[in-house]
Amino acid sequence: MGRKTVAGTIRNKDRSREKFLKSIGKILTSSGYTALKTNQIAEEAGLDRKMINKCFGDLNGLLDEYIDSHDFWSNVKGDKIPVTITDGGHEFTKTMLQQQFDYVKNNAEFQKILLWRLSEERESLKRLTEKQEANGENLLQAITDPYFGANAEKYRAVMAILIAGTYYLNLYAAVNGSNFCGIDTASEDGRKIIKESLSFLIDKTYEGL
Repeated sequence: MGRKTVAGTIRNKDRSREKFLKSIGKILTSSGYTALKTNQIAEEAGLDRKMINKCFGDLNGLLDEYIDSHDFWSNVKGDKIPVTITDGGHEFTKTMLQQQFDYVKNNAEFQKILLWRLSEERESLKRLTEKQEANGENLLQAITDPYFGANAEKYRAVMAILIAGTYYLNLYAAVNGSNFCGIDTASEDGRKIIKESLSFLIDKTYEGL
């Protein structure tokens, strides 16, 4: 009987942890990171706020576990690299940029994480950034650095600008309106021309460097 009670307690705690973590995502998507307060999270989860301390130590422990539990950079991992690349990553880079552009648009939680990361110093957010950099570094060292040689750093700078641009255009469309330089970044046609322009810029980078 004692074993069953212990097992049941563990299962209940696990279910509570899952509910709290899901509630973070819901609140983050609907109201932003500033709404991540103990009472709001407990209410969304349908649980006593004291359970947060029992499950995670405190609110910060809960927030950190939420961030650590999401692999937001899975779409840029090294295992995405094709086995054989003969063009210095030219076509692969275009594909990855376009996929990243769509990934941010379709992931409301990730959009809020990006805004959160710009607005608050937090170790778990720093770890998220480090994870992003580590994934990106693997791709750069394996493919483009050897190809561009002395111009590798210039290529990295171009990529930094393009990636940042894809982030910003998606955040802009989601938060303050979709028209940017006269292009509707939320429409199918607008997003198509941006993707075509990303490909154009990558083509010119490979030609120029």
